Amino acid sequence: MFSTTKAFLFDLNGTMVNDMPYHIAAWHAIVNQLGAPLSIEDVKHQCYGKNDELLERVFPGRFTMEEKLKLGADKEAVYRVEFKPHLKLIPGLDIFLAKAHQQKIKMAIGSAAITSNIDFVLDNTNTRKYFEAIVSADHVKQSKPHPETFIKCANDLKVAPSECIVFEDTPKGVECAQNANMKAIVILTGHKKDEFKSFQNILHFMDDYSSLKF
Repeated sequence: MFSTTKAFLFDLNGTMVNDMPYHIAAWHAIVNQLGAPLSIEDVKHQCYGKNDELLERVFPGRFTMEEKLKLGADKEAVYRVEFKPHLKLIPGLDIFLAKAHQQKIKMAIGSAAITSNIDFVLDNTNTRKYFEAIVSADHVKQSKPHPETFIKCANDLKVAPSECIVFEDTPKGVECAQNANMKAIVILTGHKKDEFKSFQNILHFMDDYSSLKF
């Protein structure tokens, strides 16, 4: 599966750490306080792209960009407080990262998370040393499923898109990989296998990283 691979590109939320329930809960509380009576499941389906984009989808035209950035920052603060006591890598990822590093496979993070949230995870899991490039919401103009995030990762690593494998947990993320001409491995932390049936670029489904072998 990895014979011609030169780079691994990792999403963050739900892919490296199982934190999506905390993001969803934080957004659920905020949008309901703002008057949108969405269920947890409704909010889950809105949790992709940048924070200001989510707010625009739920509250079209209601907030200025400054207000959306402030609301997004408030949500991230709630997320970090609630998730930090539970912060840990998905099982098997620490060993997988170490082996990939030993095999001289280049690695990057391509996430719709803001840079401070990526820093929060990397610094608290001691994994920053493995990643040669980090592409966050702050570094792109167009969010997933537009391919800009993963194309920028490949460019930063100086590898061709076809030589990359993307690790993702969401249909939007897999679509982003497909749009970038990249294969994907899907970790089923928050979505079911049948939600990915429309994609042709998936190499493997897994529950965690312990099943992956070089």
